[in-house]
Amino acid sequence: MQEFLLIVVAYLIGSIPTAVWVSKYFFGIDIREYGSGNAGATNTFRVLGKGWGTFVMVVDILKGVLASFLYLLLPYYLTNEWDRTNLMVGLGLAAVAGHIFPIWAGFKGGKGVATVFGMVLAIQPQVALCVVGVFLIVLYLTRFVSLSSILASLALPILILVIYNEPEILYRIFAIVVALLVIVTHQKNIGRLLAGNESKARIFTYRDRRREKRID
Repeated sequence: MQEFLLIVVAYLIGSIPTAVWVSKYFFGIDIREYGSGNAGATNTFRVLGKGWGTFVMVVDILKGVLASFLYLLLPYYLTNEWDRTNLMVGLGLAAVAGHIFPIWAGFKGGKGVATVFGMVLAIQPQVALCVVGVFLIVLYLTRFVSLSSILASLALPILILVIYNEPEILYRIFAIVVALLVIVTHQKNIGRLLAGNESKARIFTYRDRRREKRID
């Protein structure tokens, strides 16, 4: 019963529609009516710029971290690592579900990538750092947030199943499901990438200007 209540709380934390609230209170718009129509960090970067995009991404990551650490409220899980990991996965997934289907925003939210990263950061920081490394390298090279998210999510099961060979079955299943889920939810982005019309994030503009000058 206590675990169920924590999962509900985790869902409510994940339901905080960061991008929607930022766009409404600071810009007077609903970000879901602009860009890709998605209420996540990627579309925020695209529509509102790197400052607000970064803010939304950080808050959405913290939602996953906070939800996963709710296990601290139950003393049993402080000394039982296997059960603790499984509960953290459950809490994190509840937060991700909240982000994708937020009760506070008509059940129309984002794709959950940042919140997934937050829960992995809480469960296994070294894996999270490797994933963010992949994300940042791809983002720096391409400026495509969507492509960065896709490749980072594909790195997750490789890290958990192969490199670290984690024994928890639920954790391994989670890694595979996340990779598949990100690919499914980014189908439109993949289509735009293949067609060559995916929007680039407005970051690293100084670097791009220097490259353009060199070409000229």
